[in-house]
Amino acid sequence: MSEVPPTRMNQQIFKAKKKAAEGGHKLLKKKADALKVKFRDYAKSIAETKSSMATDAASAFFSMTQAEYAAGNFKRKVAEGGMTARVRVGAGVDNVAGVKLPVFTKYETGATAENQSLGLVGGGKKILAVREKFTVVLEMLIKLASLQTSFQTLDEALKVTNRRVNALENVTIPRIEGVLDYISRELDELEREDFTRLKLVQGKKQEEAKEEEKAKAIAAKLAAESGKPVLARGKENDEDITAQYDADDDADVVF
Repeated sequence: MSEVPPTRMNQQIFKAKKKAAEGGHKLLKKKADALKVKFRDYAKSIAETKSSMATDAASAFFSMTQAEYAAGNFKRKVAEGGMTARVRVGAGVDNVAGVKLPVFTKYETGATAENQSLGLVGGGKKILAVREKFTVVLEMLIKLASLQTSFQTLDEALKVTNRRVNALENVTIPRIEGVLDYISRELDELEREDFTRLKLVQGKKQEEAKEEEKAKAIAAKLAAESGKPVLARGKENDEDITAQYDADDDADVVF
């Protein structure tokens, strides 16, 4: 605080800083609240998705066991065929209170399913059921990946925002308030010093005026006692002092 000169200009500057810090604290507090609400929503969605995904995955693997029982071991035939993807994952961005969260979405490539001959001998319906169930599991995986990634990003953003809020609330604003209190105390002290100085100057002038009045009174008293006028201090006599002399009384001086 001692490094800040206690002036009116600095007082206005730090008042503006305090106002800006309070405004930033208010905005960051609202942002933190919005992120907390979204954070809880993501946590709830992740828990629900994991719970339903466990059931869907168990159902999908059980249907695969049924298909292998009905159609035999068809995994080798699937591996020998073409591996053209019918489903791809796209990445997007969701903006939540200024925080960009990654979002994954599934889209169809339009490719036709290969290995159409699978299940012609037997177990075709079971293999089709396996494809449908694992498609559901894939959608759940994409959704879970999107939620989990957004959850982690949101967690980091929430930590940074909370640190900023705490720094403004517990460090920056109290420090500015301390500087303002210091400037106010110093300015009040300067005003008291100026007031005391003015009182001293005024008292000295009053004393000088009293002394001058006493001197005038004494001069007037002396004049009354002697019968001669006494000139006031600082004034010149308007009477011509040469009028008291006669030029005929002096002898002539010859050079």
